[in-house]
Amino acid sequence: MNIPNFLSPTDVMINVAVPDKQKLLQDLASKAGSILQVPPDDIFAELFKREQLGSTGLGDGVAIPHARFHQIKKPFGMLFRLRKPIAFDAVDGNPVDIVFLLLLPESAKGERLSALACVARKLRNPAVMAALRNARDSAGMFHVLAGE
Repeated sequence: MNIPNFLSPTDVMINVAVPDKQKLLQDLASKAGSILQVPPDDIFAELFKREQLGSTGLGDGVAIPHARFHQIKKPFGMLFRLRKPIAFDAVDGNPVDIVFLLLLPESAKGERLSALACVARKLRNPAVMAALRNARDSAGMFHVLAGE
């Protein structure tokens, strides 16, 4: 699975200002909900529930909040670069500045794991991360992540 299968250039945002993890999850839920026609409160609740199981902060300034929904038929992603890093309870204790939201269909386990693995693999690559942090605009960020 390739990232352009579930991330659109219009769903990449830079200089997103949020004070904390909860507000970030609310903003992600609001934006995704309006695109997917899923109630934002439902998205936020599932993202929050997933974070309660363990932080989706991978370390090195990266988080991949994710959840499953019966209302969607294919994976959906959003990429945010935060204006200022925020505390996210990441495994390394460092704040997060690159966030990839991944919403997945409730079924299709293989597809779900493939999408999550694809994003995680890209965001663990130091060259990709440097390019994302140095991209001038959201189109540049999309091209960094979409490139094979």
